[in-house]
Amino acid sequence: MQRASTGNPGRDPLSERGFDLYETPPEATRALLRAEKLPVHIWEPAAGRGAIVDVLREQGHSVYASDLIDYGIPTQQSAIDFLMEWKPPLGCQCIVTNPPFKLVDEFVRKAIELCPTVCMLLRLAYLEGTGRDDILDKLTRVHVFKNRLPRMHRDQYDGPKATSTIAFGWFIWCRDEQGPTTIHRIKWEK
Repeated sequence: MQRASTGNPGRDPLSERGFDLYETPPEATRALLRAEKLPVHIWEPAAGRGAIVDVLREQGHSVYASDLIDYGIPTQQSAIDFLMEWKPPLGCQCIVTNPPFKLVDEFVRKAIELCPTVCMLLRLAYLEGTGRDDILDKLTRVHVFKNRLPRMHRDQYDGPKATSTIAFGWFIWCRDEQGPTTIHRIKWEK
């Protein structure tokens, strides 16, 4: 019998998390697009099986999709270690991703170094902690979901689905915007 995923990457044992792939519900990306005006050219550096990429492309964005792992997606570049990149793909001015939980700080730091606009789907608890002041001091806004997202299950999980018990939001960094961090409440349902 397959053990049920908790839906929380931090609670599932590392040995069970594999490549740390928890696909983003399409509703979360659609909510981001209602809340933010994103540029046409976007980079998704932890594309997984394409959950975020598919929604962005459906809405007319040109997305450079990459991942360290080869998931067999023909429109995605594999074996790309985002943390080793030194410049964004040509024309990309924005990164949109749900980063691997175990590398979240490294992903955020690298993203805000590489692109002027960064959108990361993160647990609200990311606002806590003293080891990431350099990241959070640059944060522009957070779009907090009013209602909990559908649970993000571990890759290839086929057990029962439920709503998440973890609060998430889209964290936005914009180099060209100054001022204090603002918080907005959004719904993933239309």
